[in-house]
Amino acid sequence: MTVAHLGLYDYSRAKPYPSLSSAALSGQAAPEAVIASEHEIRSGLAQHLTRLWRYGVVLSRQRDVADDLVQATCVRALERASQFAAGTRLDRWLFAILHSIWLNEVRSRRIRMGHGFVDADIALVFDGERETETHVLANQVLRQVNALPEAQRTAVFLTYVEGLSYREVAEILDVPIGTVMSRLAAARAKLAENAEAATVTQASKGGK
Repeated sequence: MTVAHLGLYDYSRAKPYPSLSSAALSGQAAPEAVIASEHEIRSGLAQHLTRLWRYGVVLSRQRDVADDLVQATCVRALERASQFAAGTRLDRWLFAILHSIWLNEVRSRRIRMGHGFVDADIALVFDGERETETHVLANQVLRQVNALPEAQRTAVFLTYVEGLSYREVAEILDVPIGTVMSRLAAARAKLAENAEAATVTQASKGGK
């Protein structure tokens, strides 16, 4: 069973419920506010597990690494509950944590590529409720999306699959909005090039 299908209890079962540190309690936020944030995060984590796992797959292309990413994200989110601003978007905060873990910890390891590889049409699943722009990247190009460089792939996923704004994607990836737009433009150009090449190939086969 993948981590995407586990409950929150399964994530935290291996580690005791994180207690509030004295540093957190001595900050600007009152203890009641910190506790409220921790409860809000714990109650909200479960509904975002699948999305987090899917993003982990997009980054690492490996199911087991995605499992580790999600588990580490849940633990870190609970440990840093005092840093979450109540009333803001929890999913965006969690995506940023997962991305940071990937950059600072997981990607630094020499991950053996190809083990536990997940096809793009499994990892990138549209919710079916997005606006028209979301469907620019339809199912037939998802495998091509998976072949994009990591920077372009993550921008495409967060923008078109998760439906985040350019500004939100920029905050998660910690890059300027212009960089996000540039990555998306490069990705669209590459996908268009691949689509054109596929059309020519198909036409040549049909002419034989």
